[in-house]
Amino acid sequence: MPEERISSQSSGIFHITAMPDLKLDILVIPTYNTLTLGIADASTYPTDPPSVSAPSIEINVPNFGIVILPFNVNELNIFSSSNLGITPVGTNDPLPDGIYFLKYTVAPAYDNFVEKSIMRVDRLQEKFDGAFMKLDMMECDRAIKIQAKVELTTVSFFINGAIAAANNCATVEANRLYLQADKFLNNFIRQNCGCSGNNYATVTTYY
Repeated sequence: MPEERISSQSSGIFHITAMPDLKLDILVIPTYNTLTLGIADASTYPTDPPSVSAPSIEINVPNFGIVILPFNVNELNIFSSSNLGITPVGTNDPLPDGIYFLKYTVAPAYDNFVEKSIMRVDRLQEKFDGAFMKLDMMECDRAIKIQAKVELTTVSFFINGAIAAANNCATVEANRLYLQADKFLNNFIRQNCGCSGNNYATVTTYY
């Protein structure tokens, strides 16, 4: 580890202050928005403010390919379909779900880099939230409503499992769990969120 040695001429005492090594790290920060991807710099730099050359982020977007963009050090970087090159400048569409491969580098890039993979589930989560809210507002038979909540809990388990698998580079398992969650959720929505026909709670009206 590099060290900075400072001497005091009056006392002859040397103070040794440890300087941090370069340690690159990035964190994906939830934006709770299907339109944006947030990546924060969580690196440790030898100098403050950081003095590094050519900081850049490589993002492999599912079904679209790799894009390399400048990366702002010590900041939260926000990416959209527009600056990722998926849509024209000024037009932002929801980003695709799936596994994103990220690589943050500073010069020399062959030696200074960090790589991560994450499972983006924002569009699936938005669909899940809609189903949950619709169920909560429906006047279902109590037993049917309880069963429906059990089914949504299973979907949530698959979603969280997909995220955990991607974080640990288990891409096949992550994709399998995501597809399973999506299939369960689509079936749930097709069944009117668990309420249909005579499953609705009856309300007695007195005249």
